Amino acid sequence: MGISTINVRLGKKYRLTNFGEKLEFVVMEIFSNTNFLCKDLNTMDQYQFEELVQYGKGADYELEEI
Repeated sequence: MGISTINVRLGKKYRLTNFGEKLEFVVMEIFSNTNFLCKDLNTMDQYQFEELVQYGKGADYELEEI
């Protein structure tokens, strides 16, 4: 079951599924209810959440805590 970006907490790990792509990340810093700094658990890259969903949310969009 997916969660809303409002429920995202600092230091927690999440999995995002969108347009067939699955990303696992930890939240490093929260900027707003819809944007936060993510650190990818596999590649250690850092990016903002809004960059991941800037082209929309697909039919398979799901954000879940892991």
